[in-house]
Amino acid sequence: MSDSPVTRTLTIEDRDEAVILFGPRDQHLRTLRDAFVVKAVYRGGELRIEGTLEAIELFERALQQVRQVARREGQLDAKAVTGVIEVIRGGTTRGSASVVATERGRNLRTRTDGQGRYVQALQNNDAVICVGPAGSGKTYLAVAWAVSLLHTKKVRKIVLVRPAVEAGERLGFLPGDLIAKISPYLRPLYDALADVMEPDTVKKYMESEIIEILPLAYMRGRTLSHACIILDEGQNATAEQMKMFLTRMGTNSRVIVTGDLTQTDLPRTVRSGLTDAVHRLRNVEGLSIVYLDQSDIVRNPLVTRIVKAYEDDAPRGKKTSG
Repeated sequence: MSDSPVTRTLTIEDRDEAVILFGPRDQHLRTLRDAFVVKAVYRGGELRIEGTLEAIELFERALQQVRQVARREGQLDAKAVTGVIEVIRGGTTRGSASVVATERGRNLRTRTDGQGRYVQALQNNDAVICVGPAGSGKTYLAVAWAVSLLHTKKVRKIVLVRPAVEAGERLGFLPGDLIAKISPYLRPLYDALADVMEPDTVKKYMESEIIEILPLAYMRGRTLSHACIILDEGQNATAEQMKMFLTRMGTNSRVIVTGDLTQTDLPRTVRSGLTDAVHRLRNVEGLSIVYLDQSDIVRNPLVTRIVKAYEDDAPRGKKTSG
């Protein structure tokens, strides 16, 4: 790639947004500028950037990420800016960060900047809430991270949990044993495990209860130590259930909650525990909340367009499900 300097201009007309984005006395802008070795000056609603093409592209990626944080939170601190920079600089390819080496001899790697921030949050916090659309990798990466903790002996157990909301968490009337009753609701967790571990290993670990896959209702009353505990489809937990789940943490445990706020299956009159948690816990030390968006969808590219079409067409105040 050529090292010849180039110039690009970005338009940021909203002065209030620019103040938040660039920070007091342009502190955030200076941090970004120094990290990627570019010149960047904001005047008259335009940000003029000068540097090598590679440096400018990295700067723009970082700016896009911190802009998303600023818009979502209405504020931006130095820690958030530094975190984004670490993700962008963590690999030469977009969002590249190794998560776990699978038993099948391949490394699982993040594929977007958002996924990189997610893995960084998992590395640095005992509790992480990840909110994002279908196909953004939030469940898959959580399971892969849990398996990596198990392989490195940082935890002794993995507990995978989902609300069986379609059955109202009342599973007694369904035929078969516990696994037979809840398997349809927990299939995505099995699929993620099967992609990271050999089927025989999964079976052995489940038989010895090193890995447990349970409906949310069966978590009440338990305290789990030396474990990685994942709640998938957290938007379908009530606020009371979410509190119950998050307080299952024992000594040396990690908790991950994933969910999509646009796919809530709870009755309209019931507030989602995920919605409640991201509001109530946003300033809790040791807990990180990560948001993924359409740019983090890594399924067939058509999925991104389908998600966007449903979100754009959804009646105001009504959530899509699926």
